Amino acid sequence: MAMHADLKLVEQDEDGVDLAFRAEVLRGLSEPQKAIPARWFYDMAGSALFEDITALPEYYPTRVETGLLETYAPEIAELAGAGRVVVEFGSGSSVKTPLLLREVAPSAYVPLDISGEFLRQASSALAAKFPGLPIIPIEANFMRPVRLPDAVAEGARLGFFPGSTIGNMVPHTAVDLLRSMRDTLGGDSQLLVGIDRRKPVERLIAAYDDAAGVTARFNLNLLERINRELGGNIPLERFRHVARWSDQWSRIEMHLEALDDLCFTVCDRGVAMRKGETIHTENSHKYTPDQARLLLQAGGWTPNREWSDAAGDFLLILADTTTHRSAP
Repeated sequence: MAMHADLKLVEQDEDGVDLAFRAEVLRGLSEPQKAIPARWFYDMAGSALFEDITALPEYYPTRVETGLLETYAPEIAELAGAGRVVVEFGSGSSVKTPLLLREVAPSAYVPLDISGEFLRQASSALAAKFPGLPIIPIEANFMRPVRLPDAVAEGARLGFFPGSTIGNMVPHTAVDLLRSMRDTLGGDSQLLVGIDRRKPVERLIAAYDDAAGVTARFNLNLLERINRELGGNIPLERFRHVARWSDQWSRIEMHLEALDDLCFTVCDRGVAMRKGETIHTENSHKYTPDQARLLLQAGGWTPNREWSDAAGDFLLILADTTTHRSAP
């Protein structure tokens, strides 16, 4: 098995607390509209709960995107060419990854994820399926450019960003991320990205507020993580999961709503919330095909080919790095 030691690019204090996690939670809880970035959902428990979400009958994106990859991976491989280094952003359990790797014949696979323990487990499982493939897991926040190891410094790269994770960011942050990915991957690169499309609101609400309550547990697990890692005493039972549609922003929003007036502490800092006040935990923007192409172009990528399912639920787009020009 050709597998390199994993790399860890996350800054921690002497107690092992992620410095960025602490800073963003404290900052977010001090704002008028309390908010915590969605990437902090994904500790070990949160990552496992999200995998449960992907199997729910209401949650269509994983099934549809997997079907697109099963159908079009050979065409994607032909367009990308063999021997690229595949770099997956926010790899999670890497369930969809084998569908791509089997076809593109990469020279190496580099999964990037902020949840280190889950990343290492998934990488080990993938290494068993591809024993001759160099796999270099990197625990990192891919929202910033990541310096890839020297072992994969040469050759063209194919970025892989499935799951419509780009929809979790407001558009200007999504554009910044796409530019950051371009810096990580280098000039002669391609990016394969999954993007969820606009559809009837009833289907969207159901996908983010399932009947079994798995998404609610996923959302509330963020508070449990804060209590465990940041010494919080947030009363989890006094919050409820809320999913709602914003037509203005073309997105599903997930919130944690206080059921009573509350006072609690995080890192010895007091936080007060009124009944009905929320902590905004996630956005999931939905795009039309035209909007998706424009988003990629703004981030330095030129769409090359796109694929969608018959129902028009989801998009896969393969894009090339845009050549910089000094004038129109």
